[in-house]
This record gives sequence, C-alpha cells and structure tokens, in this order.
Amino acid sequence: MQHRARLATALAIALLGFALAAAHASSSMGLRLPPTLEREDMRVRGRIVDLPVEEGRRTRFHLRVDDDATQHADLRGRLLRLSWYGGRVDDAPALPRVHAGTRWEFDVRLRAPRGLRNPGWFDAERHAFAHRLAATGYVRNPSAAHALTPPHGLQAWRANMAERIDVAVADPAARFVRALALGDTRGLDDADWATLRATGLTHLIAISGFHVGLVAGFFALLASFAWRVVPAIPRHLPRPIAMAIVAVLGAALYTAVAGFALPTVRTTLMIAAVAAVRCARRAHASFDALAVAVIAMVVVDPLSLLGAGFWLSVCGVAWLLWCLPRVDGGIVRTFAAAQAVATIGLLPLTVALFGQASLAGPLANLVAIPWWSLVVVPLALLGTGLDALHAGAGDWAWRIAAAAFDATWPAFVALGESRFAFAWLPEARWFALPMAAFAAFWWLLPRGVPGKPIAALLWLPLLWPSRDLPPHGAFRMDMLDVGQGLSVLVRTTSHAVLFDMGPASHDGYDAGERAVVPALRALGVRALDVAIVSHGDSDHAGGWPSVRDAVPVREVHAPEGSPTGSTSHCLAGREWTRDGVRFRYLHPTPHFPYLGNDAGCVLRIEGAHGAALLTGDIGEVVERTLVRTNARADLRADVVLIPHHGSEGSSDPAFIAATGARFALVATGAGNRFGHPREEVVARWCRSGARVLGTADGGALRIDAGPRGVNVASRRATHARLWDAVPRSARNAGLCYRPNDGPGPEE
Repeated sequence: MQHRARLATALAIALLGFALAAAHASSSMGLRLPPTLEREDMRVRGRIVDLPVEEGRRTRFHLRVDDDATQHADLRGRLLRLSWYGGRVDDAPALPRVHAGTRWEFDVRLRAPRGLRNPGWFDAERHAFAHRLAATGYVRNPSAAHALTPPHGLQAWRANMAERIDVAVADPAARFVRALALGDTRGLDDADWATLRATGLTHLIAISGFHVGLVAGFFALLASFAWRVVPAIPRHLPRPIAMAIVAVLGAALYTAVAGFALPTVRTTLMIAAVAAVRCARRAHASFDALAVAVIAMVVVDPLSLLGAGFWLSVCGVAWLLWCLPRVDGGIVRTFAAAQAVATIGLLPLTVALFGQASLAGPLANLVAIPWWSLVVVPLALLGTGLDALHAGAGDWAWRIAAAAFDATWPAFVALGESRFAFAWLPEARWFALPMAAFAAFWWLLPRGVPGKPIAALLWLPLLWPSRDLPPHGAFRMDMLDVGQGLSVLVRTTSHAVLFDMGPASHDGYDAGERAVVPALRALGVRALDVAIVSHGDSDHAGGWPSVRDAVPVREVHAPEGSPTGSTSHCLAGREWTRDGVRFRYLHPTPHFPYLGNDAGCVLRIEGAHGAALLTGDIGEVVERTLVRTNARADLRADVVLIPHHGSEGSSDPAFIAATGARFALVATGAGNRFGHPREEVVARWCRSGARVLGTADGGALRIDAGPRGVNVASRRATHARLWDAVPRSARNAGLCYRPNDGPGPEE
C-alpha cells in the first residue's frame, strides 16, 4: 500500500512538472508577434536592456517595450531584438551612439523570430523560444528616432564600467578583463572564440557558473572569518547559517554585475537552494542538495532545460560528486582527477551538443582553471569593486589581471591552432548519446570492475557515426537553408561536390561560415572533391572564402571570366563520372561571355536511379537556348532547381516541359524583399506536375536518388520541433500540394 502511495505521489509530481513546463512553453509561444503585424511599420517605445553590439554599419540590441496603453497590445512588455543600420554607405546616415539603459522611441519593422534549419546549425528559434523573444526587426526612419531618457540602471553601469576598463588597460587583453569582470564579450572576435572552442575554454570566458561559485565561496570564507574574529556574533546567528546566507548574497551580487546572464542565474539558484537546506539544519547528502538545486532551477524556469549550459553544469557536478569522494591525495592529484572525470563524463554531451571534441581541452583546462579562476578573475573583480567605490581606484588591479591573462593566452592560441586541438564529428543517431553516457559511467566505476575495454565499443556510434552514404550508382543532394542564396551539396559513395556557398553581406552575415561549413562538418564531409561557384554574385559566391578556408578543396570550377578564382572552368560538354554517377555541364558554352547570372554553371547529375539539374541563376533566354541546343534526354530530370530563386524572368514554359520534373526546388529566404518565388512561377511548375518545395518553409532539403527511387524530405519535417516558426502544414506540404497525389515523401 505504501509502495502504491509513493508511486501515485511520484506520478502526481511528474504530471505537475509537465503541466508547469507546458504552461511556460505555451506562454513563450504566445509572446510571438502575430503574422498580421509582420512587415508593417510600427512605432514603439521602450528601454534598451543589454549592452548594444556595434558591428560597422549596424548596431544590435534588445529592447523591452513599455507595458502601457500607448503601445500596441501585442507588443506591451515584450522583448525585441533590433538592428539599427547606417554609416559606411553614402546614402545612410551615421549611426547614433546607442547606450544601454536608455529609453528610445522609433519606428520599427518586425517579424516573428525565424532562423535557418540545417544540419549542425545553431537553432535560433529554440534560443528565441527559451529567452521569450517576441520578435526581431530593424529601425526604420532613423530621423524620426529619439532618445527619451539618459542612460541609467544596472546595464548603464556595466557599460560605463566596460569603458573604464578599456581606458585603464592599454592592452588588447582588456577585452578579456571586461569579459571576466562583467560578462561583456562584445570585444571578442571570431578568432578569439575559435581559440576558446579549440582549447575547450569557452566555459571560463565571460562570467560562468564556476566563477559564481568561486565568489560565493569567497564570501562564505569572509563570513566564517568574521564569525571567528568576533565571538559575540555567533551568539545571535550560527556560523554555518551565516556562511550560507552571505554566500547567496555574494552570488546574487556577482550575478547582477554579469547582467543576470542565464548561466549565473542558474548557479545562484543552485547556491540558494543548497543554502536553504543548510539553514533548515537538516541532514542531507551531496546528491540531495544537487537534486534540490535542479528542482529550484526547473520550477523557476522549465525552459532552461533547452540550454546546453544547464545540462553541462548539472551533469558536470553530478559526475564530480559521484567520483571524487573516492579520490585521495594532494591538491594536484585531486584537481587532475577532477579534470579527468569532467573530460570523460562530459564528452558525450559535448559531442552531442556541439558536434566537436576538444583534444587539447584537458591540458588547457589544467592550466586555465586555476590560473584564470584564482588569479585573473579575482583581480578583475577586485578592480571592478574598487572602481565602483572610487573612480580610478581599481586601475592597478585591472592592469595586473590583463598581464596575468597575457601570460597564458599566447600558449593557448598556439595550442588551438594545432591540427590536433580538436575534432569535428558528424551528427550521430539518437541512441549514440545514451550509449556513450553508459560507457562513460562504466569507465568511471572503481578499479577492478571488469569490461572497461569492451565498454569503449559503446563510444563508436557517437565518435564514429555511420555517414549512410549512397550506394554505387546513387547520389544524395542536400540543398542547404542559407537564406536568400544557394548552396547544394552532392555526394556519392566517395565523391563530394559543393554547388555554390551561400550569401555574405557587409553587415557581417556569412552563410559560408554560419551555415555551410557547420553543415559540411555535421554531415561528415572532411574535404570537397569539387567546389563549383556558379557565378560571382554575392548570394552564391559570398560564402566561398569561408568554405575555402575551413575545408580542403581539390578542384574549383567557375565560369570563364568570373571574378571568383578557379582551377578550371565549367564548360558545356565537360563531364566526369564517380561511383556510377555522371556529372555533366550543360552551360555555359565555349566563348560565352561572362554576363553574371546568364553565364552561370548549369550542372546535370545522372545516376542509375534518377537525375537532377542544378540551374543557378539563369534566365528565360538561356533556358530556351538549353531546350533548343540539347537533346530532350539531356534535360529530363526528376529533380530541378528552379532557376534564379523563382524570379519572374525565369522558368520558361518550354524549359519546364522539357525537364519533366517530379520535384522543383527553390532556394529563398523567408519574407525576402524580392518576393521570390513569384506565384506565377510556382504555378507554372505545379501545373506541369512537379511538387514545389522551398528552403524558406522546409529548411534544408534532402534529395535521395537511390534504389528506392527519388525522395525529397525537408529538415523541418524530419526534425520537427515544438518551437518551429513554420506551421506544420507548410513544412510538410510544400508550395503546392495536390491532395489526390497522396502523402508526400517526407511524410
């Protein structure tokens, strides 16, 4: 009977937890901007609640809209992520200095949070969902914008302190002092982050949960010292309780300095939960305290479960609590054992969450954790505290902190640039993570437990996953979601061809770096046999430099006269065959002048089970020429890339009929300003019998031409998420769907 009562209690608690999580999820989804308000100019007023990021001709910041009747009902109190463009362009006004903590009023154009969906790509929609972001957008009519109040509040203080650090520390290391003292990572560039990722030190930069724990421990030691020095104090409040209370206060103060960043808030909640148990004077085991802390975090914010930091923090502490009590020895041995436990225990999560394993991480952390956390961070915080009391009083501490950081950073840069620093790993199947976690558990069991070498086999599905490459005579295409641009990866059993690399803009967005390269790594493509830059326009060739720098490329093809450098030209009639799949160029012909779009490469891919036609940005004139100069069999294809993103000057009816396509794919950005694809163009392909699918609705599209025929699946349909910005009907059906045809291939 008692067993049944416990089971019923556990079930009730679980249901309550699910209900709470569902309520938070529903609330976050309900905050999103309604579709009816997208692409409309709106007047908003609110406060800048973070440190604005200045990027050349763009400034990015978060705005909390005023919660009053003067604001639109669907925006009151909501959080917006905005960009303000200007400068560096002749017809654009110079950007005003946007300060944290100021209140502004301006016109904006908004849309619900939307991100790209690719293998290996950062899930921006999940991030917006977890942070309750209502909309993203940009400032319109800059001349009508005006500041309402001067900077004030916590964020203004952080921005002012960051400027003081820059003035006091005449050294590039000032950017790291700012990060460690204030959680301000705006000064770190891509090279800095690359080094931190390669050496496994990302968790130590900015203000991490580990640093909050150090501060809490320092405050607890101060309280203990005061209670020992002044004997009268313990008569009113016991020393252990005082230490717990002061530790929470110290953690809360440090969290405020960090701008209430989520990792610091989570750690403060954990410390507060443990302190509450301590103050209750109840006996508790270490795992009980951890459980209470986790419950506190999840009750306050169930959506924190979506953050990688939550799992890394909780699992890291759990591994240490389980393993370290069995370790005896000096400080060095204990620290080395802790590093080994963290490395082995967290490796499965690191690979599953980030797709990489830092081989240099254990060595780098052995140096960085004690030096940065016990020397650099305390000095940076001491300088901040002194400067808060009196301007200029903390300059000496900041300078010493910068010098101490510089003593180790060059070595970490060299280590991160080593070819053995870290390894990118392909996406694994769902069962790989639990298998690897069980293997880590088995390895960390006490000495003498048998079977540890055999347990190593359980790591293989995660560290060496199957790439599931097509068999001989078959091919696979992945049309990546790069926004308003194009990038298509074609693979056979042993051959990889990349057709275009996506866009890059002067605002800093580079699809090659942010979408194409991560996708190649997630798909296990270590090198490209052929890279084809169809023509020199930025929406097709913009990402090429990033791809070229990140992935070895054996051959580069481009049209003759293209501004893109190449080892060979794509010319009609040129062909090659790999693994039973034939690759052949249909355009441009020899001596065809370079005319941009119309001079672009057109590639036909033909296997034993189907054919595909990649058309780039050619227009109707070239399409009609292809119909006139090629045999009908050369244009027939099961899958056709709709030329020029479905613009009104493409997709000639004769060309559509000649291809006889079953699937017509279009690469566009959601809500792009060109209106691509045009409705009349989509209608022509639909009337021909083709099913039209696009990256704007479906994310990355996978096309398999194998023994089971030709099938197309969208990333949003095969990897559906609760927070998906695209309705299920749109991501499943495509742009035109005929009910009499039955369910689509991805369903």
